[in-house]
Amino acid sequence: MTRRPGFPAQLGPSQAKPQQPQRAVSARTGVSSVTPLRPQGVGLDSEAVRTRMVTRLAGQGVADPRVLGALGRVERHRFVDSALVNQAYEDTSLPIGLGQTISKPSVVARMVELLLGTTPGGARLGRVLEIGTGCGYQAAVLAQVATEVYSIERLRGLHDRARENLRPLRLANVHLLFGDGMEGFAKGAPYAGIIAAAGGEAVPRAWVDQLAVGGRIIAPTVVPGGRQSLMLLEKTATEVRRSILETVHFVPLKSGIA
Repeated sequence: MTRRPGFPAQLGPSQAKPQQPQRAVSARTGVSSVTPLRPQGVGLDSEAVRTRMVTRLAGQGVADPRVLGALGRVERHRFVDSALVNQAYEDTSLPIGLGQTISKPSVVARMVELLLGTTPGGARLGRVLEIGTGCGYQAAVLAQVATEVYSIERLRGLHDRARENLRPLRLANVHLLFGDGMEGFAKGAPYAGIIAAAGGEAVPRAWVDQLAVGGRIIAPTVVPGGRQSLMLLEKTATEVRRSILETVHFVPLKSGIA
């Protein structure tokens, strides 16, 4: 695996104003740790609130303890609008502004579990690319199960919001990028996994090219019939295997920045 790029790094010479990736403020994270990211607290800060959500996810079939542990440690209510915090631990998507949403906890858990795939239990996945940072919640979850996370967002307002949301968590292995997610981020490649929070007509070729052999892509994709389903791509030395999974509903995948 190639060494990660130094910072700052530009996403492309074609942009009128070169953009630089933003890193969340540094601190150690440990996938094996069961310590919450913040003190146990009371109310929505209580670990018990997250434990109840995790118990529901386990009952729905999420089995990987790394995923359940990650969802239990990351405080979802820190990533939603104050008017919606009472719904933060319900299994529902919520608006985060600019026509975007934070995904259901069950969908985040399912996609991260698929991304981990056959990675040995207890081990971290390698370097991951997230397409669509949104409010930063999924990036925080990924930080618990991957050695390094590059997360790219095309909407400046959401990129800035995610940076503010993640700053207090001090996740040294999360790198935020502002740019066109359809192009991926070649300077960070190859990736052990790529996960998308927006659905397109097809998985962009750039993502496949930037995926390491043995890696996985999990992305919402429009399939025959016009519905949107999760698509799992597995890259081998000789081919890319595609599997169509359950129906989902994500915001559209778009190119460019705004």
